[in-house]
Amino acid sequence: MNLHTLKPVQGTKSKKIIGRGAGSGHGGTSTRGSKGAKSRSGYSRKIGFEGGQMPLQRRVPKFGFKSFNRVEFKAINLSEIQRLVDKKGITDFDNVVFVENGLATKNDLIKILANGTLTAKVNVKAQAFSAKAKEAIEAQGGTVEE
Repeated sequence: MNLHTLKPVQGTKSKKIIGRGAGSGHGGTSTRGSKGAKSRSGYSRKIGFEGGQMPLQRRVPKFGFKSFNRVEFKAINLSEIQRLVDKKGITDFDNVVFVENGLATKNDLIKILANGTLTAKVNVKAQAFSAKAKEAIEAQGGTVEE
């Protein structure tokens, strides 16, 4: 084996070697060009940069309002509660029960909504209830606790 017989391993890509002197053909500016931001070290293009043109996220008009004080609730319908009563025989519901059954995570605030029908007597503890859900639970003889 001699130096002139060495070849790269089959399947490897030949990488352009830059910045190794003028004789390599890629010395001097190391293929970056002579001036401008891209020729400097440490350059990284900002997300959304369009070459100096006004970026899309600044051209598009902004509208609407989002309150910082908004409270997000995880909605659970009466149909889900009835399904758990039928499947597992649970009659007392609180955050722990909802988390164990995969309807919420431990940090969720829960609101009970009146979608679906409820035929069982249940006791429900949650952070919020819709008016119709409260009526439906109490109509079956259950209790509601906020």
